[in-house]
Amino acid sequence: MKLFICKRSLIVIFAAVILAGAVFGIVAGAVTAYSHSDGKTIVIDAGHGGVDAGVMGKVTSTKESEINLYISKYLRGYFADAGFNVVMTRTTQGGLYGLSTKGFKMRDMKKRKEIIEQSDADMVISIHQNFCPLPSKRGGTVFFEKSSDCGRELAQNIQKNLNAMKECVKDNEALAGDYYMLKCTQSPSVIVECGFLSNADDEALLITAEYQKSIAYAIFKGAVTYFA
Repeated sequence: MKLFICKRSLIVIFAAVILAGAVFGIVAGAVTAYSHSDGKTIVIDAGHGGVDAGVMGKVTSTKESEINLYISKYLRGYFADAGFNVVMTRTTQGGLYGLSTKGFKMRDMKKRKEIIEQSDADMVISIHQNFCPLPSKRGGTVFFEKSSDCGRELAQNIQKNLNAMKECVKDNEALAGDYYMLKCTQSPSVIVECGFLSNADDEALLITAEYQKSIAYAIFKGAVTYFA
């Protein structure tokens, strides 16, 4: 397969560290403010939805689909505040498959691909939660299409920011993956598995609004760093 072609153009970045209450907003008492001038479109894909709940929290049985949507909405806010065009594949707890009859999962994924293609996306970020039979596994992991150099670079930038979070107990590496959602565009595309709902500590973080905002901000910073 030929390598994906990266869409790259100039992004102007302004950074300022300020105290709580400043105009750009606050994350952990400080903020980096970003501005750009070329109308880039970001597609944010909140994974699962409707009858497809995804994985479930080990302790609270919280649905992955719900957490995905909350994080996606916070992420949308960060991009929109920075002046990006933002498209979300879903904005409610419902799925995109129509009737929940046979083949609903593929219909759901095809609808997401259609939205991505119609939006002429410059970047696609798909939000998910992980699960593993080994309850000790935890932390966020970013996946990219194995043949995409720009996808790899985006994934590594986001992974670096996830690893830098104060809650991170072990640095993870961005990984190549063969997933449908990574093949919907030639623009850089990643799947962000924000944490393991099979791990009680990760789950306790992921169900809180504070951590959902923090991880959305880390994803946002990684994405803007890529454009820079």
